[in-house]
Amino acid sequence: MQTKIKVAFICVHNSCRSQIAEALGRHYASDVFESYSAGTETKPQINQDAVRMMKEIYGLDMEETQHSKLLTDIPEVDIVITMGCNVECPWLPSRHREDWGLDDPTGKGDEEFIRTVKIIEQKVIELKNRIISNEIISSELCEKAK
Repeated sequence: MQTKIKVAFICVHNSCRSQIAEALGRHYASDVFESYSAGTETKPQINQDAVRMMKEIYGLDMEETQHSKLLTDIPEVDIVITMGCNVECPWLPSRHREDWGLDDPTGKGDEEFIRTVKIIEQKVIELKNRIISNEIISSELCEKAK
């Protein structure tokens, strides 16, 4: 059995954007890659606005399937996606790394949360398609996804 590509969505606290990306990665791309999220620090719970939005929009309950994790809690990965934490962003070894430059919607209204969730959804789907079409990683890794 071939191993799937592993993708880590990371930010400092692993409580909002990276959690949303992990959930949407599992929802949209589990046939191509395994999704993980982590940070250098954790929060006692996932951002409750993010949990609510994901339930309302996708019917996904992040509190049932996910928890805040440290970088050391996840396996070695092939691709690292940082959420837009700039200088403070955690470093994790990988074969491919990119930053999605997303503002943290924490403390903002539902409209901003929905906007952020929809951007993450689009980027997860684009990432899946880029992996399938060999745009961002070696053909050796792409063979793992087939």
